[in-house]
Amino acid sequence: MLRICLFAHNVRSLWNVGSFFRTCDAFAIERIYLSGYTGCPPRKEITKTAIGAEEFVPWEKVTDPVVTLEALKKNGWQIAGLELTSDAIRLQEFHPKSNICVVVGHELTGVPPELLRLCDVTIQIPMLGTKESLNVAVAVGIALYQLRCER
Repeated sequence: MLRICLFAHNVRSLWNVGSFFRTCDAFAIERIYLSGYTGCPPRKEITKTAIGAEEFVPWEKVTDPVVTLEALKKNGWQIAGLELTSDAIRLQEFHPKSNICVVVGHELTGVPPELLRLCDVTIQIPMLGTKESLNVAVAVGIALYQLRCER
């Protein structure tokens, strides 16, 4: 089975973080890395949305996101930024080459440039409506589902 982890940087909403835990539990995600000012358990807002999944999904608070992402790369993980960039690959056309770490960022400003530079690839969810993006928790759910179905 494809190994998948999630890396969330500067996600401000604790409800989004709770949703990450619940979604990661559903898709057997190996670990969640929480960096920047992303909130960590225990927090009632996270627990309310995660419905206890934060007790089952391994997670780690990261103090230096660059060091952590570089270490993952060194250990053979493909780093994929879930972001709207000019060179992003449509999610349904992306086929991971190895174990994958999906990087997401701030709800409005996205993944910062210093972390995007560490990504091996950027992937995006095609938008068919008038809005350009989805809520980060919804986007994570769609991406993890597609990646889990990939193999």
